[in-house]
Amino acid sequence: MKIALLGYGKMGKEVEKAALKRGHEIVLKIDVANPGDLSPENLSGADAAIEFTTPQTAPENIRACLNAGLPVVVGTTGWYAHFDELAALCRQREGTLFHATNFSIGVAIFFHMNRMLAGIMNAHPDYEVSIEEIHHTRKLDAPSGTAITAAEAILEQILRKEGWENAEKTSGENKLLIKSLREGDVPGTHTVTYRSGIDSIELKHTAFSREGFASGAVAAAEWVRDRKGVFTMSDMLRFN
Repeated sequence: MKIALLGYGKMGKEVEKAALKRGHEIVLKIDVANPGDLSPENLSGADAAIEFTTPQTAPENIRACLNAGLPVVVGTTGWYAHFDELAALCRQREGTLFHATNFSIGVAIFFHMNRMLAGIMNAHPDYEVSIEEIHHTRKLDAPSGTAITAAEAILEQILRKEGWENAEKTSGENKLLIKSLREGDVPGTHTVTYRSGIDSIELKHTAFSREGFASGAVAAAEWVRDRKGVFTMSDMLRFN
């Protein structure tokens, strides 16, 4: 399989290693030094693109791939204000857009369990729910996309909560607290806690390296190759 890498920072390099390990070929690398190389002609030599850039550049990169008829797997977070527009473009072009706030298989399972647990805890108002996420000091967005995805699932299930806040403490009982910490070179740790006056329940995922994110993104590129539409990890792992 021929892959175009959009973004060649730490994650891009991890994706490259994972792709080569699985027998694929990298035919295009786009980074800050050569954005002009993102052209239909250059994209035409790839079977899929994997995008790990910034919230500012991701929407145009996705648009370029969809307009070129190239399936695109997007791991960048912070661009979702443009999601509806780009999903509509994908369907209009009969293209392929695979998006995830986290490509780790373990995180996908964490998301699935988080939704199930929240559905149970809706009936137990004595438990206060909160989320904590820890990442390396170079991570630009807060809260993390993974934390937001977890929060959105909780808000769909726990009806006493009406939104999330990224702070040290919430402004009201109806808000879901997300705490963000930036420490050293932490790849990513996410903890959902339900606490009452007598005990607590924790659901936690800890990443040991970026390898899981990279291999999951490559697996997604393999999976979408002959598919059309807008997909997420739950589609690939058949959670739906």
